[in-house]
Amino acid sequence: MSGQRLQAQFSKIYAYFGGRDSDTNLETMADILCCTRRNARMVLNKMAEQGWLSWDPAVGRGKQSRLNFFRTESDLQMRRVRKWVQEGKLDAALEDLDNDAEKLARLIQEQLGVSTQEGKQIIRLPYYRSFPNLNPTKPLRRSEQHLVTQIFNGLTRINEKTEQVEADLAHHWEAISPQQWRFYLRPAVKFHDGSLLHTEDVIWSIKALTDTPYFSHIDRIEAPEENVIDVFLSLADHYLPETLAIPMAAIQAKKMAQSKDSDRLPIGTGPYRVAINNERQLVLKAHDQYFGFRALTDEIEIWVLDSAAMCYLQPTASLDPTALDSRQGTLQSDAGDRLELDEGCNYLLLNRQTGIAKDGRWAKYISQRVSSLCLLPYLAKLEIGEYRLINAYGLVPGWIHTNVSSSKIMAPAQKTLRLVHQSENPLFPLLALALKQMLAEDGVTLEIDTVPYEEMMMPKKAKKIDIWLCGVSFGNKRTDAILPWLTNFEHLSTAMPTEEFHGLCEKMAAWREASDRPFDAESVGRSLVETSQLVPLFHIWLGVVDSADLEDVSSNRVGWFDFKSVWKKPRI
Repeated sequence: MSGQRLQAQFSKIYAYFGGRDSDTNLETMADILCCTRRNARMVLNKMAEQGWLSWDPAVGRGKQSRLNFFRTESDLQMRRVRKWVQEGKLDAALEDLDNDAEKLARLIQEQLGVSTQEGKQIIRLPYYRSFPNLNPTKPLRRSEQHLVTQIFNGLTRINEKTEQVEADLAHHWEAISPQQWRFYLRPAVKFHDGSLLHTEDVIWSIKALTDTPYFSHIDRIEAPEENVIDVFLSLADHYLPETLAIPMAAIQAKKMAQSKDSDRLPIGTGPYRVAINNERQLVLKAHDQYFGFRALTDEIEIWVLDSAAMCYLQPTASLDPTALDSRQGTLQSDAGDRLELDEGCNYLLLNRQTGIAKDGRWAKYISQRVSSLCLLPYLAKLEIGEYRLINAYGLVPGWIHTNVSSSKIMAPAQKTLRLVHQSENPLFPLLALALKQMLAEDGVTLEIDTVPYEEMMMPKKAKKIDIWLCGVSFGNKRTDAILPWLTNFEHLSTAMPTEEFHGLCEKMAAWREASDRPFDAESVGRSLVETSQLVPLFHIWLGVVDSADLEDVSSNRVGWFDFKSVWKKPRI
């Protein structure tokens, strides 16, 4: 008998006796449950095993048995509703609560945040979408970038606080020459499935990246002996340790990475392993055999709540990564709140290769007509004021590359343009609609479509697209942080004239060949804006709301926090 059926049977018994302990007999119970005496006895025994009631059968003909209730019908209803909430079945939960949205909100809220169960520390967080792709070699959104760093390790990594390259799976490295680097691997590192990391896994993982311009200068990789990797380059790179420190260069288990479930259930060496990943929740559990310091928090649960459920929740003083992409109150904060401008922005990318912006007149019109300032009146009508936005004048905060025209810019002709933006983003539909309303006043019709983020970064039908609405988060303030976005995948190379894209690749190669200067990211950002390739729109405020229940909470550059370092101080 299912748990739901058993609870329904309990409700019948509870209603019949009004919740009062009573003397009765098996015949009466069989009548209440509409079954045989044998089945009634079985149902009562199951309820007793659950601790809901006790059934003490009398010995002797004509004597009454004793029924005692240990749970109320309301207790079981709340138990059932809590289970539905945990499974993401919020419609069923709301119906069982007689459509009391406020009560549902309290139930959701009480299960979020920090708790201790059987000695294990668990953090539950709400989020508005699932995570079907945790494959580091595929295009990653801001939140996936963070999750990948919790699941995987690279040969090197960028320290989130100092933003300097540091050891990870490689404990030491050296440049044999500008075109050969040697990395020394930590011994006895284990993947989440218990298998040992071998040089074969490292070689396979890095070779898988070499189709992209960012990694294309990697010529070959060899293992002169166990736990030693030699990387040979076709072009000099004095910054290869930095090149290999991005999330995309995470080391995967070769055998497991080729399985059909590897995107959703990847196997890494990081402090957390993926235990569950479906449409309702992502559960990360501490990797007990992690080569570094074992995570202080045992389990991270990210609950996927739809927009209706997110509306039930009220902002509270608990850790809240939903501030990344959804409306969560105002910028008024307590001392524990940490909000910083994202190192990136959302923007329009014009198709100057095969789209309308191939015509310089249209490129000039769109780039000068559209700006965050011009969009604000239309966004205000769409009630976008709750989003944590600030006008962008360049790719990152502090860059001033756009020139807002004070004169009226006329469209070259009445025309229909096609815009696509990434799906599952609460902000972009509003930005696209505001842009559509604004351009309509100039006689320009904007058709809007959505595509998955992966297709944004690797466009399939670019010839039919005039404008992409997208966002980028560089993750840190390093000047070379812009390079993976510029040269990985086909997002920019599809939209940009071929000779201009090759020019960017040449700038990257020239910088790598020199060893004494930072990459001139600002000049690249300025060029993208001045050539009407890109129109910056808004920066977004990122951060988590600090919690009194947790220690050592610190928001990183993508608005999350290092799961393995936070902990709950016991009350003694």
